[in-house]
Amino acid sequence: QVQLVESGVGLLQPGWSLRLPCASSGFTFSHYAMNWYRQAPGKERELVATVPKFGITRTYADSVKGRFTSYRDNAKNTVYLQMNNLKPEDTAVYYCNARRANSEFWGQGTQVTVSS
Repeated sequence: QVQLVESGVGLLQPGWSLRLPCASSGFTFSHYAMNWYRQAPGKERELVATVPKFGITRTYADSVKGRFTSYRDNAKNTVYLQMNNLKPEDTAVYYCNARRANSEFWGQGTQVTVSS
């Protein structure tokens, strides 16, 4: 059974940091590119970060460049999203995604709220 489980503290203040892990099981983690998406109320789901299967090149949405970093630990089947200097506009449900040709899996999402 495929599982992607995101977890993290939900309510934070502007300027705080948070690391979101996404623990995966039920598929060959190292064969998939891992992605983070987020969806704010009333908005479309947005691609935040991509960590490829190989190499160190990662891509980030302009809105999070310089503040968010994503990396993977293939030994632990886990991908992380390190979020620094959080802003109220980062408030959203954050989803973990695994993707390769003809195959894709999603986590259930975790709410992150940034508010003073």
